[in-house]
Amino acid sequence: MAVKVGVIGVGYLGQHHARIYSDIEEAELLGVVDIDQKKADTLADKYGCRPYYDYRDILEKVDALSVVTPTTSHYNIALDCLRAGKDMLIEKPITVNIDEADELIREAEKTGRIIQVGHLERYNPAIIAAAEMFKEPVFLESERFSPFLGRGTDVDVTLDLMIHDIDIILSLASRPIREIRAVGAKVLTDKIDVAKAWIEFENGCAALATVSRLSPEKQRKLKIFGKDYHISIDYQHAEITRHFRGEKGILTETLKPEKKEPLKEELKDFIFCVRERKKPKVSAVEGRNALKVVMEITDKIRIQK
Repeated sequence: MAVKVGVIGVGYLGQHHARIYSDIEEAELLGVVDIDQKKADTLADKYGCRPYYDYRDILEKVDALSVVTPTTSHYNIALDCLRAGKDMLIEKPITVNIDEADELIREAEKTGRIIQVGHLERYNPAIIAAAEMFKEPVFLESERFSPFLGRGTDVDVTLDLMIHDIDIILSLASRPIREIRAVGAKVLTDKIDVAKAWIEFENGCAALATVSRLSPEKQRKLKIFGKDYHISIDYQHAEITRHFRGEKGILTETLKPEKKEPLKEELKDFIFCVRERKKPKVSAVEGRNALKVVMEITDKIRIQK
């Protein structure tokens, strides 16, 4: 039986949630919600579902929801959804602060509901393929650059962009953090526009994450270094370059995994978790952990003299 699903917030990203749900066989898109009635009407008409203008009106109609609204509204909406007995996928970051995230985790445990957090890069084909190629990384380096688009400038670039890489780094290093250092600057907005963070883990692994929304071109890369190997991942082109030590010296191979839309893979996995009652790859706990690290990085940059 198909999972009855709705999308709360059908702006830039939410409309893609609606598009994909309408195409997933195991899901039935019952409605879309937006306070912009014209936007909700247009999307509902396009995907053959019902428009709603208040998310509370859809709660009794669905099994699960995507929450794709501004971060400041995540907590209140998610809490209402949990108390109504609904599973949900919340776009990153999970909440504005750690206290809100912890409360959602407690409520989800109490109600037996699933929370998945939308950390899209976990579903990038290159990340999934590369995960099979290495063990025990000793150094990780991420670079995420974007042109200045004006979108997302209501939050620091650490929360907008770096949180993707922090989630990936935490999942690959999989060790407690020993120390965090960070630098950054406000340039074109009153929020942090460029940032660099150095993270050391208790097992000696280290990571360097760099983000900017002032770049002339878009770039998303991750490098993984370990004993006898170096792996470079291009997120944009879903391409992996691996350098490794062989019998005849240093060998290089380039791999291009099967192309898939990460958001579609993410939403398919969410529907699977709802149907099978499985823990998501990025649960509320992982979402909370990434947020905690990013907030610490942001705080360290803000207190710079």
